[in-house]
Amino acid sequence: MSTKISINLLLLILSITLGFQPPAAIAQVESSATQKTSSRKICPAQLPSEINAVINKPLFNRTHWGILVQDLNLKAVSSKVSSPRTLYSRGAEKYFTPASVTKLLTTAAALQQLGKDYRIRTSIYDEGNGTLRVVGRGDPSLKDEQLVTLAKQLRQQGVTRINNLIADETHFKGEVIPGSWMWEDIPFYYGAPVSSFILNENAAILRLFPQKVGENLRPRWEQPSEGYRWRVRNNTVTVEEGEKKYITINRDIKGQTLNIQGQLAVNSQPDITAIAVFDPIEHFVRHFRQHLLLERISLGRTSTVTNDIKTGEIKGEEIAAVESAPLSELIKETNINSNNLFAEALVRTLAAKAPLKENQTTVNAGLEVLQTALTQIGVDPTTYKLDDGSGLSRKNLISPQALVQLLQGVARSPFAKVYFNSLPIAGKTGTFKYRLRDTAAEGIVIAKTGTMTGVVSLAGYVNAPNYEPVVFSIMVNQTEQPIRVVRQAIDEIVVNLAQLRRC
Repeated sequence: MSTKISINLLLLILSITLGFQPPAAIAQVESSATQKTSSRKICPAQLPSEINAVINKPLFNRTHWGILVQDLNLKAVSSKVSSPRTLYSRGAEKYFTPASVTKLLTTAAALQQLGKDYRIRTSIYDEGNGTLRVVGRGDPSLKDEQLVTLAKQLRQQGVTRINNLIADETHFKGEVIPGSWMWEDIPFYYGAPVSSFILNENAAILRLFPQKVGENLRPRWEQPSEGYRWRVRNNTVTVEEGEKKYITINRDIKGQTLNIQGQLAVNSQPDITAIAVFDPIEHFVRHFRQHLLLERISLGRTSTVTNDIKTGEIKGEEIAAVESAPLSELIKETNINSNNLFAEALVRTLAAKAPLKENQTTVNAGLEVLQTALTQIGVDPTTYKLDDGSGLSRKNLISPQALVQLLQGVARSPFAKVYFNSLPIAGKTGTFKYRLRDTAAEGIVIAKTGTMTGVVSLAGYVNAPNYEPVVFSIMVNQTEQPIRVVRQAIDEIVVNLAQLRRC
């Protein structure tokens, strides 16, 4: 998995807005997309030999494949008169490490349980005597713009002085970083801590600028105050024009020290990286203090309420609040840009649908609700085992069968269109933007991607112009081949699906 910041995250943090571009729903794809012409058409009976020709190549001798392709066949599925027709199956019932296709399950469960209009609220309560309590509820879309709004609301309420600001982060209980995540992922934005307070996706932008040849690169934080939070061991160098660029960043296991190595050519563009914040509460309070001062509200001391402290019910009345975009927008960011933090916040938000058991973490409670939701959608609970909501954990196990059952169940649900709109379109949007361009599959496939070291997955829908809609899941594990090579093979299979015709 790349350690570099995505362009979308950079735009999110810099613009402080949710600027999603909604893709077309599957029912709209055929009419809106430019159809690719191809002289090659594949009958369903030919599909197994076409797929086998791809996956049985010698370079994949040691690779584990799991594939299931079925007609969507909504009438048969909904009436349960017959099962959807299976066009291809290989290892469909076996468990695979799924990577980010896990988000398909998380977002479907969130829609089923919470509804497309659900919003996550961040509140400030007046407890008297100049004490205000700000309660975070894990809104992953919260940015500085919303903190400006909160500060203005307080000023409008006549607040000019806060004697004590209590940051209450007890909404999510448990570790902010799952123990099953790889240490190498934790320093970066895609492994950011998941807490009741999430601001700017709990990431900070770091730029590295080339200097004169032989000099260290110059680090510069997007928020200058971040420079006081980190110790940087700078082992970089500026090299001659034309020399290869490489940058590696690691976080010291003992604390807030970044070890930076590598090189950039003189006069080249700066390297941009998003670093996960070390302390989400401190990060939130520090930013909020700045916005309070801009509204001429003085702040005395601050304190934090964590999961280790029993606080009872919140006292006082709510005097300021902001809400997230509706869930329909949050899941777009989750799936289209494969945002781990959004997925983890959503699975924890699901825990609100059931009271926490004694000593139960929020994520475990959320996963229980998720399983209930998926069963209602039509997914056999024995076909998957989840440890997180994003797919970053290697303890997750999902079968191709589970993903196909999910996609079929969602297609006949009341929220089908909203879910379809959250998926990347081949050759057009999100993590699927640069794949399958100028092929028969461009614009008519909507699917979720998944990638980790040794893992490549893809699952979604194909709306072939000469065939009925098809649902598919392709999972590759334990491969020594480069990701690029495996993706190319998967894409070749998907192009075959796009060329299906009735025979």
